[in-house]
Amino acid sequence: MTQAMKIAIVDDEQDMRQSISQWLALSGYDTETFASAEDALKVLGPEYPGIVISDIKMPGMDGMQFLKKLMGNDSALPVIMITGHGDVPMAVEAMRVGAFDFLEKPFNPDRMSQLAKKATGQRRLTMDNRALRRELSDGGQLMKKLIGQSPVMERLREDILDLGQADGHVLIDGETGTGKTLVAHALHAVGSRAGKRFVLISCSAWEEDALAKRLFGPMQPEDAQLPAMEEARGGTLVLEDIEALSESLQARLLSVINEQGTPAETRIVGISNLQEAGRTSEDALRPDLFYRLAALKITVPPLRQRGEDILTLFTRLSDQFADEYGCDAPKVSAQEAAQLLQAPWPGNVRQLINIAERAVLQARRGTGSIASLLMSDHEEMQPVMTTEGKPLKEYVEAFERMLIDNTMRRHKGSIASVMDELCLPRRTLNEKMAKYGLQRSDYL
Repeated sequence: MTQAMKIAIVDDEQDMRQSISQWLALSGYDTETFASAEDALKVLGPEYPGIVISDIKMPGMDGMQFLKKLMGNDSALPVIMITGHGDVPMAVEAMRVGAFDFLEKPFNPDRMSQLAKKATGQRRLTMDNRALRRELSDGGQLMKKLIGQSPVMERLREDILDLGQADGHVLIDGETGTGKTLVAHALHAVGSRAGKRFVLISCSAWEEDALAKRLFGPMQPEDAQLPAMEEARGGTLVLEDIEALSESLQARLLSVINEQGTPAETRIVGISNLQEAGRTSEDALRPDLFYRLAALKITVPPLRQRGEDILTLFTRLSDQFADEYGCDAPKVSAQEAAQLLQAPWPGNVRQLINIAERAVLQARRGTGSIASLLMSDHEEMQPVMTTEGKPLKEYVEAFERMLIDNTMRRHKGSIASVMDELCLPRRTLNEKMAKYGLQRSDYL
């Protein structure tokens, strides 16, 4: 859930503090007031979830000193300065130091509200980006996102941990929507480069000349970014759709890799999407580049090979969407569970996310079914309970496990409540939980 933004109002005049606070409160903002910069600094740390409106002329620490302190703590904190009439040079200096904007007395309250809206929007984006960076640098959290107990997912997590500790270049391939970019993030986060830069470039999103400049330079003085190879120095450079690199750019990349020597200063991770097109990354890349990257290779499994992980993922996703939309998650019938398990899933996890969200929206309206969503995505799919070579017993067990898992999570591990809802004696429930690897402690 997005964190509510606060507005800190700093002014030595009580009437001014109250006036600004009341106006912004009427506009829906959560405000707090401070009579001095010194008092405000006790609260306004680098992760303050909001913005600051401060008078520029105050006894003790004045607004300019206060602004410099705030910028030293967090240069991305939006600070709106209130200046006296005619103090344009001071306002310009404040903007140079890092102020978001300024208001000149007497100011228009509507103008203040507009600035507050713009500043809080920018602050929210900054805080969200920081939270995302923290999440993407936390190897433990990223590994938890790779949900599933199927053998192919167990192997994938082992490969990530193993190759994360190695220091060579890596090639990740797999079908569209399987989560290859998430794997690249996890690979970086669990390795020795976790605290270094992680730079991701989509090779298919650039024209060749622009991509060459973005990757290798030279950059012009007015360019805001370093070339990606320089930007990622010491860390990891991820090249999505690496097969989109032209022959000449592949040659330049290979040259850079060779120049780095061993161990590589910057780790290159290539991501290829060619599997489902009937070609492989080996077909698309020049052999010398392919073998430099594919010495360490990870293939992300398609969803259809992950067995009952499909039900686990669907349940987690539908619960998340139900929380987001403020409704109950849809109930999955045995037939729908079987259809989820046998669907072809050409869009893999990305498609499953879409199905889960649509299922929640349907359930909120009281219409439709999971089966109808699957049928609309795969018109050729027949509503049958089994597929050739896969016995009914496997579908029944997968559905049973999902049912117990859902009920345990809903009742937060209360064995008595689960026994009552599922009409199971204690011994039978214990046996089934042991059979499916479900631990009560995971639900408390």
